[in-house]
Amino acid sequence: MTDRELLRRFEPVLRFTAGEQFFPTTVEPYLRRCSLWLQRRNQPPHQLIPVGELTVERLAQPHLAEFGARLYLKLEATNAAAQAPLSIARPLHQTISDSLVNHTFHAGRGRLARVGYAARVADAAFSLSLLARGRVPMAAANAARIAYEQMQAESSNYVYYGRVARQQRWLVLQYWFFYAYNNWRSSFSGANDHEADWEMICIYLPNSDNLAEVSPEWVAYATHDNQGDDLRRHWTDAEVQKLGEHPIVYAGAGSHANYYQPGEYLTELELKTFSRISRLLVPVRRFWKQQLRQYSGPTVENGDELNNIFSIPFVDYARGDGLSIGPDQPIPWGETELLEPAPLWTTLYRGLWGLYTRDPFKGEDAPAGPMYNRDGSVRQSWYDPVGWAGLDKVLPANEMLEYLAQEQAILRKEQEELRVAIEGRAIRLQGLGTRAAAMENLPHLYRLFQENKQQIGELAEETDQLRAKLAGSQALSEALELRMVQWRNGERGDLRSHIHRAHEPATDATLRFNRLADVWAAVSISLMMIVLVALFYFARRYLIFGVSASIALFAFIEASVRGHVSRLITSINIWLSLIASLVLIYEFFWQIVVVFVLSAGIYILRDNLGELSAGK
Repeated sequence: MTDRELLRRFEPVLRFTAGEQFFPTTVEPYLRRCSLWLQRRNQPPHQLIPVGELTVERLAQPHLAEFGARLYLKLEATNAAAQAPLSIARPLHQTISDSLVNHTFHAGRGRLARVGYAARVADAAFSLSLLARGRVPMAAANAARIAYEQMQAESSNYVYYGRVARQQRWLVLQYWFFYAYNNWRSSFSGANDHEADWEMICIYLPNSDNLAEVSPEWVAYATHDNQGDDLRRHWTDAEVQKLGEHPIVYAGAGSHANYYQPGEYLTELELKTFSRISRLLVPVRRFWKQQLRQYSGPTVENGDELNNIFSIPFVDYARGDGLSIGPDQPIPWGETELLEPAPLWTTLYRGLWGLYTRDPFKGEDAPAGPMYNRDGSVRQSWYDPVGWAGLDKVLPANEMLEYLAQEQAILRKEQEELRVAIEGRAIRLQGLGTRAAAMENLPHLYRLFQENKQQIGELAEETDQLRAKLAGSQALSEALELRMVQWRNGERGDLRSHIHRAHEPATDATLRFNRLADVWAAVSISLMMIVLVALFYFARRYLIFGVSASIALFAFIEASVRGHVSRLITSINIWLSLIASLVLIYEFFWQIVVVFVLSAGIYILRDNLGELSAGK
């Protein structure tokens, strides 16, 4: 099969959320509406190619600049429409066809009610940071919809860019999706907006000479900037939905992140500013949960707690109730665009595919192309798609038995060499022991006896290490033999053991809060700030008492609206007990030490007398 035929055979079905406005398209109509700019340090941006003159060929031309300069595109339709009032942009947006918008988006349960108070504080700080950060104007999203409608009117194209990479016995099918705009923040209360968006999924097949007979073994869906084992699922995993040989992908509304199951995903943005504070609290939270057996927040699949309690919560709506693109869908894929061999606009243009806002968090800056990161370095998902999904330590199934047999042969050879080495050292050890026995009680051989004794100790330790290594090798050989038997019987083991943090959609159990909890989560941070200001100005003499009382009151209200009053009371009792214990230890430290030493002495005396009595 050709690469194109292979890509078409397993091409995915993309399902979007109702209300999504941007869908995968080709880059050419987007480039025609863009200009190319160069931003040098401490200088105003300089236009290199005006709107209407930019093509994929001109994009691939070299543009030399000094260190620190940045190349980027600007969607001029967005820039022009951003100057107009929203009252003008919205009626224009309403003319977009129903096939694009596919009815209205309705937000789910409040995102802030899904997390704790610390995360809401971090979210408030993040929201305030948008006032000082570089960001895409709010009106830009409306203008981008208009530009996208114009692009679709010229040619209603729904396409993906396909690439077939061969690496480490794997055949990797990459499906790249280009979106004209990411409106996650402005339309779906997400983390960011930016011009252009590149997303991707991978399908992994064993690299075989007979491609017509192969079947996928693994898939990995790109979700924001995540990478590693947690992205990967086995082809037979129940979490991977399929339509025949076509995997079904659920795209996040506005963000276009890819998910295996439909639903609403809590996505938490971790800020390095708070990560150190959070790491300091990890031992406390672990003690609270493991020793005191108290609930301490969300957990992941392996039972470990999320590290950063100050992470900022956002909801990715990947409901799959909107437009569906792909095989046997209302809208099929158009002609496949190949990225292998990579076209020049992919390899030679390292700049951003949209507006450079100079956002220090990078979230509002446009992404680079499929081959590069924002800083111009090559993406791992491009140069190492196997390692990107943590698959570099996994063999294709059709090679497993052969590999197990090879490992067994290596171990048998290693064990034989160990036995020979152990036998030689054992004979030498016996000879040294014989010499030591002969030299004992002969004063004139004392120095030679000590050297011989040292050699015996060193050789005995070395021999013991070799025997331990042989025992471990034999145990490993037995494990490999058992694995071979299981593999021949079709037993593949736990195909999810590599997953440490499974990103799963919210369930009714995790969203068990009422409308009052929604409202409280929305107003609690602002209300606390108002109370603190009021205390500072009108009751400064009682500031400490007022702050303490406010925190207690807010904690009680928080627990009440979430139905956790009994848990709050239990937590208060535990903390009071711990504080009281610390006070007692401080006040009566030496008395406690004396009691402990006496108790230990009595226990040891009783144990020794019992042993003596049993001996008689």
